[in-house]
This record gives sequence, structure tokens and C-alpha cells, in this order.
Amino acid sequence: MADDRDDAPPEQPLARYTGPTAAAPYPLSRMAPSFDIIDVAREIQRADETLATVTGGKLAVIADQIRHLQDEARRLLEAARRDAELHRVKCSFEKRAGGVYHLYRREAGDLYFSLLAPEEWSTKPRQAFVGSYRLEADMSFTPVLEAEPT
Repeated sequence: MADDRDDAPPEQPLARYTGPTAAAPYPLSRMAPSFDIIDVAREIQRADETLATVTGGKLAVIADQIRHLQDEARRLLEAARRDAELHRVKCSFEKRAGGVYHLYRREAGDLYFSLLAPEEWSTKPRQAFVGSYRLEADMSFTPVLEAEPT
């Protein structure tokens, strides 16, 4: 049995890498900088800082987009509320898409639509002119000042 022990290869301490230099898992040149745990920690810290900056920037862009969408939704809801109110205004004729209708306020405070613009009255109208609106195909009203010429 003693002979069996002599035949076994002697235990060697962990040997150095002996493969090709380009495939080495660590720098082989004595000129290469040494790496220790502090260098690794610094690299991780730099990566964390860069990731935090990039992520923060992307989140800021998303936050701006959310604010823009909220503003757009607010404008849309306000326009829908205005259009619903204008559809409930007294009108003695059938409104058609593409038509321009003029909104007036009587002394009593109630609103009504007219086909006559303020400059088309033969006498000065007793009611206050509120504004002119074009009825769109989607049943929304566009103030004539904002409307594109057709």
C-alpha cells in the first residue's frame, strides 16, 4: 500500500495559468495594473451612479410625457363639456355639420343660437354677442376664431 502512495502524483499548489495570453482570466503582464477588491468596488459604484443617472433621466422624460398627457386630457374634457353645453343651447333651426352659428345672451341671461352674425343685423341687436361657432362633423364646436378656413 505504501507503493500506491508513491505512484500518485504529488499534490501541487494552485498553478499559474499556462494557456494562451489572450485567453487568460486575469492580466499576465507585470506591466498590467493590479486589481483588488477596492478597484472592483469602485467599478461597481461607478456603474451604479451611471445607471442611476440614466434611469433618472428616462423617468424624467416619462414624467414630462405624463404631465403633457394630463394637460391634453384636461383640454379634451373641457372642450367636451363646452360642446355638450352648446348642444343644449336654445336653437330654432336644425344645426348641420359645417355650419357657422352665432351665440347670443339675452338680458335674462339665457343663451340662444342665431344664423345672423352681429354685423348682419339691420339694427343693433339687443342681446350680447358671445361668439361664433362652426359645428364639426364629429358634433364638436370650434370657435370661428380658431377654425381653419374651409
